[in-house]
Amino acid sequence: MPLPLPFAPRGDTTAESVPGADPARTGSAAASAAAHGDPLERIAEDVDRSVHAAIAGLTGGLSPAALAEAATDWATHLAFSPGKQAYLAGKAARKWARFACYATAAGLGEAATPCIEPLPQDRRFAAPAWQEWPFNLLHQGFLLQQQWWHNATTGMDGVSRQHENVVAFAARQLLDVISPSNFPATNPIVQRRTAETWGGNFLRGFHNFLEDWERQARGQPPVGSEAFRVGREVAVTPGKVVYRNRLIELIQYSPATGAVRPQPVLIVPAWIMKYYILDLSPRNSLVRHLTMQGFTVFAISWRNPGEADRDLGLDDYRTLGIMDALRAVGAIVPGPKVHAVGYCLGGTLLSIAAAAMARDHDDRLETITLLAAQADFEEAGELTLFINASQVRFLEDMMWQRGYLDARQMAGAFQLLRSQDLVWSRVVNDYLMGERAPMTDLMAWNADATRMPYRMHSDYLRRLFLDNDLAEGRFEVGGRPVALTDIRAPIFAVGTERDHVAPWRSAYKIHLLTDTEVTFLLTTGGHNAGIVSEPGHPGRSFRVMTKAASDRYSDPDRWLEQARHSQGSWWPEWVEWLRRHSGAPVPPPRTGSAEAGFPPLCDAPGTYVLER
Repeated sequence: MPLPLPFAPRGDTTAESVPGADPARTGSAAASAAAHGDPLERIAEDVDRSVHAAIAGLTGGLSPAALAEAATDWATHLAFSPGKQAYLAGKAARKWARFACYATAAGLGEAATPCIEPLPQDRRFAAPAWQEWPFNLLHQGFLLQQQWWHNATTGMDGVSRQHENVVAFAARQLLDVISPSNFPATNPIVQRRTAETWGGNFLRGFHNFLEDWERQARGQPPVGSEAFRVGREVAVTPGKVVYRNRLIELIQYSPATGAVRPQPVLIVPAWIMKYYILDLSPRNSLVRHLTMQGFTVFAISWRNPGEADRDLGLDDYRTLGIMDALRAVGAIVPGPKVHAVGYCLGGTLLSIAAAAMARDHDDRLETITLLAAQADFEEAGELTLFINASQVRFLEDMMWQRGYLDARQMAGAFQLLRSQDLVWSRVVNDYLMGERAPMTDLMAWNADATRMPYRMHSDYLRRLFLDNDLAEGRFEVGGRPVALTDIRAPIFAVGTERDHVAPWRSAYKIHLLTDTEVTFLLTTGGHNAGIVSEPGHPGRSFRVMTKAASDRYSDPDRWLEQARHSQGSWWPEWVEWLRRHSGAPVPPPRTGSAEAGFPPLCDAPGTYVLER
């Protein structure tokens, strides 16, 4: 692998290249080398980074040092814990005894109470065929083994919480690989399908495998995505791009009513995803729903960055994204304040921008809505499994070579978090059963991933995830720290019950971080499907309660007991909240403003969303 010239590193994030960076805080050898002008250190740094980047290609971006550190911590403490060893031996003996009793009864054809029930979210063994011999023994033995390993990898005194979580997660991943549901010889559903089709399921499955492999090799979207083309079947709400810079296109959507609320809505999506998750098909488009309810809606569409954008940092996303968008919205709809909405990391960025604006006496925000967003990353879900100093540095070295984090690497990390649902269930369904689950608009959007610039992702991982600077008052904007307690605009925060990216209890911490009115809503569903929850969506419900600025804090469990529970979509509840914080309807504003320097440039959804 050719090495870059040691005296001209490509986009190195050092104390020299990042304004205000502190070499002691970054933990970067390159920063130290730059500070002391030592060319040998710079050469050593470049060699190490190149080696790490090569290893990352084999490990999927996971740091071997970080994994080894967690495994060593757990194994060492287990080796010196005879009490824990005896406890695990006793648990194993009891499980074997229960399993032997169950197996004997099942072998005699007698009804037997299962040794263990799967977890509520585990649907692998739900079919009645799994209760027949010998498959009942196979799946019961597997579940007992899974439970024993959970006992073995958790509750070890002295092991750090992150190391314990990493080891437990790794054990789950390995066990998921050997689940009896994954193999034709041990899966009764696959065997029956094989008998019914005379093996045709395997032929179709092999065809599906080859088709998927070919598409992945060519960088093409998965099968069925062609039915959800951006600007044709999805992202079709009418509008115009009214502003463009090197990082964003700002879309102003056409009014759908004769009169609109005077305060416009500005949507800030996450930069790790295409914005149109909030403008999918017309039936489940949050953007369309807002326009139908009489709001003027603007949305940021982030550019898909490449190597030339490697030095765009987190503050560039704030200034070129939110602040430039607010300037354009204020020129097109002069006078009224703005309802700002942030989704996922877009909500985190909006929180930073709002805190900086409040500090600087900028009162352009009427309200703030945070959708599945976090400001405190101490308990940021299973993503924190991959975040420590070793792992962050490994990711930085991987991104350093290309200048960005590849979309496939990000998608792989999210699939790993839910491998049972996103990997193994697909293997069984597509390749063993020979069937394909129908593609949906949300699945097609999920496959339309984006890249992340080297410097921005490094800023985000270190300053937010690793150091938690925003929640702890160290995050600086313009050389001065910002505090969420300065925000006075009312906040509407949404969490989702099954969120593995931004757990709702983590999002709930907005109550602790701000001194303003907070309305918190908890809806059913996951990180994406819980937000895309249009009226009429089956099985949806939510809980909601408002805390005034002067009210005392309630912990999440007490909040669950006290919050009002309602059936249906949460969208109407939010729209009503927006109306209460809006003025009387007025005629719709013009689209763009050529006089103010923001003429319509092209039709929505614009050009940036189409970049690959």
